[in-house]
Amino acid sequence: MKTLFACFLFTPFVLTAQIESEEIEQQSSNIQTYTPSKLLRKGQWDIKWFNNLYTENKRIDDQKNTITFPRQNFFTSTLDLFTGVSNSDRLNVGVLVEYRSNTINGKGILKPFSFAGEPHNRSGLSSIAPAIKFTPFKRWARFAIQSSLSFPVFSGAETQNGIFLDQKGKTFQNRFFCDYLAPNRSVQIYTEVNTQYNFGNKENSFANDSFGISPGIFFSYFPSPNTTLLLLAQHYNLFAISNGFSQDYSALGGGAKFQLNQTLNLELLYANFIRGKDSGIGQSFNIGLRALLN
Repeated sequence: MKTLFACFLFTPFVLTAQIESEEIEQQSSNIQTYTPSKLLRKGQWDIKWFNNLYTENKRIDDQKNTITFPRQNFFTSTLDLFTGVSNSDRLNVGVLVEYRSNTINGKGILKPFSFAGEPHNRSGLSSIAPAIKFTPFKRWARFAIQSSLSFPVFSGAETQNGIFLDQKGKTFQNRFFCDYLAPNRSVQIYTEVNTQYNFGNKENSFANDSFGISPGIFFSYFPSPNTTLLLLAQHYNLFAISNGFSQDYSALGGGAKFQLNQTLNLELLYANFIRGKDSGIGQSFNIGLRALLN
């Protein structure tokens, strides 16, 4: 079963470099300044609409054999809303909402966008997660932690008529962010580690009572303050605690970000899943819009 998670890497050498430079921040664009590591000011809003389309027709089983099957597509649309609530700019609160549309039986990669109630398609609002983000250390203003608790909101089982929609269990997730922007503002390194514990009724979810960790790293180059070209490397490991299911996979990719104006940013990403164990090896296409409101 292929389950998509964000994957990022945490490296101590970046953390030690996170003493914030106000001079650099004032001269930087929003796409340079407002990475996930940067918290919002009190009253400021961050609204992000991110869309991920993952497609696969091959998987690697737990014996490292390659299995080919009719194409499956998994579309996830996520709306993240956060706002600053502290005078010290060190605490944000928000909510994460996910909608999914998945297809099986060899349908084309754009078929999830029909959102049709057909035998090969299943779609619907899948989960809601209240979240907080905070900076635990005042000295390291570019290091932040985001914690969330995800609740499934769809009816029925995870898999119906052979179509997987989403995990039926709850997920407690902690994401650790940090980044470093070079003094000349032409290069940026952004890293993240995502840890999550899946829990709930063991009979309801394939992933319940398991622990996942997702390291990854992004290298960004700015040909101009309003344009980013980036490369990424991601990995994910799911460890079974008592349910007997584990998996791992790795991906490489790249993309670009554009600051369209002082409020709106556009993000384009592509990733190729190059290896895995008990996991699909497909491709991921991503597009996101982000609005920063003062």
